[in-house]
Amino acid sequence: MEITGIKIRKILEHGRLRGIVSVTFDDVFAVHDIKIVQGEHRLFVAMPSRRDESGSYRDIVHPITPSAREAIEAQVLDAFMEEQHRHGKTQ
Repeated sequence: MEITGIKIRKILEHGRLRGIVSVTFDDVFAVHDIKIVQGEHRLFVAMPSRRDESGSYRDIVHPITPSAREAIEAQVLDAFMEEQHRHGKTQ
């Protein structure tokens, strides 16, 4: 499965949430509301989630393997940084 599109929907300059992204896979499957979050040491990608009955947040969709997560995160963060640069914003 390949990422065939990344759309940066929102860039935020303040707070831990830095952006909202949609990703398309193989031109046939889209995942919306992927978050770009400023962690303690770096930006990271948080998959869409919702709160369960116990109050914990659980991912609605997510990569199964660490290598898939790393590949998605790298491509999403690269696209996010390019978009920030294009708009003259830096983190």
